[in-house]
Amino acid sequence: MKRESLHEPFDVIFKTLDECPKSEHRHLFFELVYILSGTGVQCINQNKLAYRAGHMFLITPEDCHSFTIETTTEFFFLRFTDIYIKSNSFRTADIQRLEYILQNANHQPGCILKNQPDKLLIKAIVEAMGREYANHDLYNKELVSQLVNTLIVVVARNIARYMPEQVNAHTDERALEILNYIQNHIYEPEKIRVETVSQHFGISETYLGRYFKKHTDETLQQYITNYRTKLIEARLLHSDMRINEIAAEMGFTDESHLNKFFRKQKGLSPTIFRKQMKQKSTALA
Repeated sequence: MKRESLHEPFDVIFKTLDECPKSEHRHLFFELVYILSGTGVQCINQNKLAYRAGHMFLITPEDCHSFTIETTTEFFFLRFTDIYIKSNSFRTADIQRLEYILQNANHQPGCILKNQPDKLLIKAIVEAMGREYANHDLYNKELVSQLVNTLIVVVARNIARYMPEQVNAHTDERALEILNYIQNHIYEPEKIRVETVSQHFGISETYLGRYFKKHTDETLQQYITNYRTKLIEARLLHSDMRINEIAAEMGFTDESHLNKFFRKQKGLSPTIFRKQMKQKSTALA
């Protein structure tokens, strides 16, 4: 199966196709795909769903995907890497959240835009980029770069609002506030203890536990544990950080503490996990 690489921090492509020139393939980068017009079927990790104008999909590294075009389709592709997120004008405090959100979006088919105002905003941003590419006016590159940043943030907001999977458009606003608080402070263990969270929101620990479980279908501690585990996995898979550096970033007391935590969740050490996943990735290449 073909695996594509990206040699620039980001790449913007507008393309009209009558048939998909590629069979199932994987990327080593993120790809946002927006449908300007046309219909067809998208396949991500063996799951299929119809697409139409206004749909947007996020393809994350290692997702297996392809398109079956039914009627002539005008595509917008935005391809970008972790390097772009870390080296551009995103605020330092937002970079870690953006990485987590994009890496852990549900790897399923279907439009990732759930919020109607954001659908209109994305459409306007994509159309503005199209005009910039067609006109090649003054400050073209600078404007496109700013539009790319905005697009990524709007997409991340859409994904984050509906994480975890059980959270949906009807979830209580307070539950979303709690999730947002945890995401903001996941690198600060002392701020996401149950007693600290309950004090921050002015509710008892007992009620907080019942309330969170009701709206997310998992306990607060389970959510935090799963969140931290996925962040560690992302660092192991998509960075060259040493284990002790990951431990420091994630707020563990030392490398041994991280090893114990990760082994409990995954059944093997971070070092072995990284080695096995790299071997698997090489075998698929």
